[in-house]
Amino acid sequence: MSESQHADRLNLLPQAEIECRVAKIKAEMSVAGIEALLIADNANKYYLSGRVFAGQIYIPLHGAPIYFIRRPVGLEGDGVVYLRKPEEMVQSIAQPHPVSLGLELDSQSFSSVNRLAAIFPEAELKNGSALLRRVRAVKTPAEIEMLRRSGIRHTAVYARIPSLFRAGMSDIELQVEIERLSRLEGCLGQFRISGDSMELYMGNLLVGANADSPSPYDFAMGGAGLDPSLPVGANGTIIRPGSAVMVDMNGNYDGYMTDMTRVFSLGQLPDLAHKAHRCSIDIHRALCRMMRPGIEAKALWLRAEEIVEQAGLKPYYMGHRQQAGFIGHGLGIEINELPVIAPRSRDILEAGNVIALEPKFVIPMVGAVGIENTYIVGDDGIECLTTAPEEIIALDV
Repeated sequence: MSESQHADRLNLLPQAEIECRVAKIKAEMSVAGIEALLIADNANKYYLSGRVFAGQIYIPLHGAPIYFIRRPVGLEGDGVVYLRKPEEMVQSIAQPHPVSLGLELDSQSFSSVNRLAAIFPEAELKNGSALLRRVRAVKTPAEIEMLRRSGIRHTAVYARIPSLFRAGMSDIELQVEIERLSRLEGCLGQFRISGDSMELYMGNLLVGANADSPSPYDFAMGGAGLDPSLPVGANGTIIRPGSAVMVDMNGNYDGYMTDMTRVFSLGQLPDLAHKAHRCSIDIHRALCRMMRPGIEAKALWLRAEEIVEQAGLKPYYMGHRQQAGFIGHGLGIEINELPVIAPRSRDILEAGNVIALEPKFVIPMVGAVGIENTYIVGDDGIECLTTAPEEIIALDV
C-alpha cells in the first residue's frame, strides 16, 4: 500500500483491534444503560481510529460505529460519513433514535451539549466520560507494545542528559536542550492532559528552591514557571552546586506516553536529600511487590505513607509548602488516566493498567528528589518501562 493510500484510510488500527476496543465500550454502555455514545474528544477519537480528525464517532449499542467527519477531506472506510454540521447526523442514524445518549460531558462545552440536545430531543443525555476513562484504563496488547516502544526511546534520551549540561546553565536552558534532544529523537512534543485548567508544555524541570513554589495545577510537583500565564516548572534559576535538578519530561513518542522522573545534582547534596531519594526508591520496591490485579489503589497509598512516616520524612513528602494528594496515576494517550493512587481512590488495579508511580520529596532550599517510573500491571507482577538509573546522577563528572 502506498503512503498516499495509507493516509486516506480513516482507521489506522487493525480491524481486530478496533473491534476489541468497541466491544469493551459497548459492554460498559450496556451496564450504564446507554443506547448510543457520541464521541468528540480527540483522545477518544484517537483511541478508536488511530488518528485525530474534526468530527464525531457515533457508537450504537447494537450496530456498527459511524464516523462523522468534517476535516480532513478524503478519508475513506466503513461507516465514514462526511457532513457540514452536526444536524446532518440524524440522516445516517437508524430509526428509532436512541432514548439514552452518552456524551463526554466532562469535556464538552455547554453550547455543544445544548446543540446536541436539540438534535436528539427524544434522548436522555448521560455522561459517558467516566465510562470511556474506565475502558481506556485497561490497555490492549497493542497499546502496551506502543508504550514499551515509547519507554525505550524515553530512557535513551535520559541517558544523554548529563552530556547536555554546561556550567552556568539555568534550568530553562537545560530544559530547552532536553526538549531539543527529545524532539530530534522522535518525541511528538504534545503532553495531552485531561481535566479542568490543566496545562503543561513538554514537562517539568525543577532546580533548587523553585521546587518549593506552589502551583495551581494538580501535578505532583510545582514550580513558579517563567510567567504568571503558565505558573509551573522552570523559572530561570541558575544551576548551582548543592542544588537538586529534578527532570520530569515528556515521553510521548507514538501517541502513548510514558512518564519518568530522575534527579541530577551539581556537587554534593545534603544527607537529608539522599535519605529522601532513597526512601522514594524503597517505596517503589515495596509497591511493586503489591501491584497486582485486585488490590485497592488506596492500599498502595497507605503503604507508601507508612514507609515515609517510619523514615521521619512526612514534612517533605509530595511537596513541602504545598503537598500533592496522590503518588501515582494511570497513563496512556493522556498523562492522567485511571487508576489514581490516592487515599480516597476507589480504583482497583486490573491487569493491563499502566501506572506512573511518583513518590517525591521537596527539601527546602535544596530541591526535589525522588523517582518516577511507568509500570505495566500484569497477572503475575509488574513490568517497568522506564529503566534509566535511579540513583542521583552527577552533572559535573
